[in-house]
Parts: sequence; C-alpha cells; structure tokens
Amino acid sequence: MLISSIVVQWSDDKAHVPDKTELDDEHQDEATSSHSNNDIRSLQTNNQSTITPSYQLQVDADQDDRAIEIKLWKFGSPHMLGFHLAWFGFFVSFCLWFAIAPLLNEIKKTLHLTKQQVWNSNIVAVTGTVLVRFLIGPLVDKYGPRICMSVILVAAAFPTALTGLIHSGPGLVILRFFIGISGSAFVACQYWCSRMFAKQVVGTANAISAGWGVAGGGVTQLIVGSLLFPLFKYFYRHRSGDDRATMAWRTVCIVPAFIAMLTACFIYKHGVDSPQGNFWLLKKKGSMSNPSATKSLISGILNFNTWLLFLQYGCCFGVELTMYNATALYFHDKYGKSTETAAAIASIFGWFNIFSRGLGGYISDVAMSKYGMRGRLVVLTALLILEGALVMVFANMHALGASIAVMSMFAILVQACNGAVFGIVPYIDPANTGSQSGLVGAGGNAGAIWFGLLFKYCSYQTAFTFMGAMALGSSLLSLFVFIPGHAGLVYGRDDPSEQRFRISIIEPTKVDGRDEC
Repeated sequence: MLISSIVVQWSDDKAHVPDKTELDDEHQDEATSSHSNNDIRSLQTNNQSTITPSYQLQVDADQDDRAIEIKLWKFGSPHMLGFHLAWFGFFVSFCLWFAIAPLLNEIKKTLHLTKQQVWNSNIVAVTGTVLVRFLIGPLVDKYGPRICMSVILVAAAFPTALTGLIHSGPGLVILRFFIGISGSAFVACQYWCSRMFAKQVVGTANAISAGWGVAGGGVTQLIVGSLLFPLFKYFYRHRSGDDRATMAWRTVCIVPAFIAMLTACFIYKHGVDSPQGNFWLLKKKGSMSNPSATKSLISGILNFNTWLLFLQYGCCFGVELTMYNATALYFHDKYGKSTETAAAIASIFGWFNIFSRGLGGYISDVAMSKYGMRGRLVVLTALLILEGALVMVFANMHALGASIAVMSMFAILVQACNGAVFGIVPYIDPANTGSQSGLVGAGGNAGAIWFGLLFKYCSYQTAFTFMGAMALGSSLLSLFVFIPGHAGLVYGRDDPSEQRFRISIIEPTKVDGRDEC
C-alpha cells in the first residue's frame, strides 16, 4: 500500500530534474524577459539559498542544489522522492535483517539448539554487515545510492526466502551471515539524504530517514512474530501441534523476501541519485568526476574522527541491534512469555524510531544553529550518558511492567543518540560522505558483535550492566573530536565561513510579505 501511494503522489508531484545546460538556458531567458522575471523569480536569501522553478524545495546552489528544507508530506523528485525511497528501502532491508529474530525460540526448539548456538547466529548476522558496510561506502560514492540500494535488497532477499531450508546450527549461522548483507542499506540511505539536503537540515534528514528505516526492526517483530507466524500456523492447522509451528517458521520469511524484491525494482526504476540527476548520466555528460572507490575508502580510514564516531556509534546503534536480537529471547526466558507475546513486547523498542531518531537529529541541528559544532557534540555526549545510565537501570529490573517502561525510555535515548551521531558524520569529509557513512555505520555492527559475545557467555543482568557502562564511557570520546573549521567540545572555534549555516531550521521564508511554508 505504501509503495502504491508513493507512485500516485510521485506521479502528481514529480518535478523535472535539470542538467547544467538547462539551468543556464533558464537563467538566460530570465535575464532577457522582464515578464518572466515578474512571474517566476529566484529568491536570494541571507544564506544564499534560492527558490527555483525547477525544484519544489528551497535549495542552496553553493551546496550543489541541496535542499535547505524538508517537507515530509511531499513525494516530488528529486529531493523528497529520494528521501522517501531512502528510508523505505532501509525499512524493508531491516525487515529482512531481523525477520528471523522473533522466530528464534521456535527455531531453537525445532533444531535442538543451545543458547550459545542461537547467539552465534545473532553475532554472525551483524558480523556480515560490518564487512559489507566497509565496502558499500566507497561503492555508493562511485555508483550512487539508487543502484546500491537495489542490489542490496535483491542480494538479501534470496537467503531470507531460503530460511526454511536450514536443518542445523551451522546452517542457521551461514544463512544469517548472508542475510546480514541487508544491514548495509543504511549506508545508501544516509548517503542519499546527504546528497539531497544541505548542512542546515542534513542532521534532521539523516535522522528521520534512518529512524523510519530502523523502525522496520520493530515492525518485523510484530508482523512476522505476532501476526504472520500464527497466521501461517493456521494455514497448517491440519498438521500436529509441533509440526504446525515448524512449517510456519520455515515458510513465513518468504513474505518479507518478496516485498524486498518489489521494492528493489521500484527504487531502481524511479530513484534519482542527486538533485542534478543519476550519477551515470552526470558522468556521461562530464558534469561529475568518476571517483576512485579505493581512494575514498582510504580517506575515510585515515581520518581520526571517523574512528571516534565509529566507537560511539557502536555504543548506541550497537545497543539497538543487540536489543533486536535479545529482547524477545529475554522476555521469553525471564518472564515465560510465549513466542507471539515476547515478539509483541520486543517490537515496542523499534516503534519509537518513528520519532526518536529524528528527534535526536533535529536537536543536533538546532544546537548547531545556535552553538556550532560544539552544540552537536554536547547533544551527543549528553545522550550517551543518559542512555548508559538507563541501560544499567534496566539490567536490575525484575517486574515485567517496570522492565517494559525502562526499556521504552532508554529506547528513545538510544535512537536519539543514533540521530545525533549522523548529524556530525557529513561534516567529517564531505567529498567522501559514502565512505564515512560506511565506516561509522560499521561501528554499530561492531558494537553489536561485542555485546553479542557478552550475552552469549554472561547472564542477562551482567551483559546489560556492561553494555550500559560502555555507553557511559564512550561519551568521553567527544573530547577528542576535532573537525577542521569547527569548534571542539571544550575548546576551539568555528571558522567564520561556516557561520552562514548557523540559522534557524524552522523559521519560515518571506515571499512577497507572505510566509512560504
């Protein structure tokens, strides 16, 4: 339904994406026609932004026509179409990535697996993503987010559809390794938004798109575990009890795999890589250089700030990934809840992404508008401290209601923290944003690997306590983040050339004395 609604709205709102020649011709026509100047005017603002007839949003020509505003209810090309395809593609990829998670109790029972074998599969599911995220960053820089997102979804859909063929612990581990490819869609998502939106609002754009995408982790817990799984058991009602459940988990993952294939086709056909058009066409016209994927990756690896944010992201998104793997198991083991009930409780964690990650990015943007980069670093540091403290509180909860309440509170903080991290990433090395997104994003998976090892060998209480303590400790790394041209957390000052980006992102623009919303 969502895909069809995008098609309808997109067909109504689709705007022509101009190339440089067309823009020059338009400007010549405007210079020679006073009538055209009266009817179609470009508005020059204090931050050198313009409203052009070619775009539905205000853009900044100095930032390659990136938009300086976000209108979530719009689906027009290129800016908002790119935004919606980015988050929805990532949403579907997350549904693939964690479709198995709510079924693990049934899989464990059928295959006679131990706790350690189950956690081996959880760890490998995020390990595969680390490797692919390292690679996909420079590939997005080179080939664009449209192609990369489509390929990722197709590559992950096939192993997801084959879930029913596993018959052993090693088989589950191998399967989840390849399904983990889907997690790299995050890099394409963040890169896409960074190409479409200017510095003033990129934190909010990245956070909302990633938040809505990661919400797929909660949605898949509910849809697969609490709705589709009992529905498929009903389809096999003529079989005996245990056999009915076994056949259900062996076939239910075909549904998200099929949806992913459809989504990949739509993105490939209708997606636009940047405001100026798709990368392959820009390169063909000579409007864009053909970057080296290797040089882009090396540039990211050699940047010290990349690794600081890598570690901090590991202590927020790594926590979130671990919760998607652990929550249903935790509430089943500790409180004796059924597969369907535990999956429903686990889905709560993901649903907060609808607003909480976007909230973190928005707060980061507002802090940037008032205090520069120091404001972004303060927000990130504070969120990490609060997150760590609440995870440690959760570790010591022993009542079901209290556990759910505290889990909900730290879910909001964890996800807001994720948004705050990627409010900073586009500033590290703007020319290699794809590589930076891939490397920092891989930090989230690296954190999930470490935390997964804790849960494999330690009790739930011990693992949660260590996880919270590490999040607290990672807040200190903000002291060492220094981005050229920007102030640090404690000392330094922003370069005057960056001052024009310190504006309110919610202040309306005046056009002919009216508020242009």
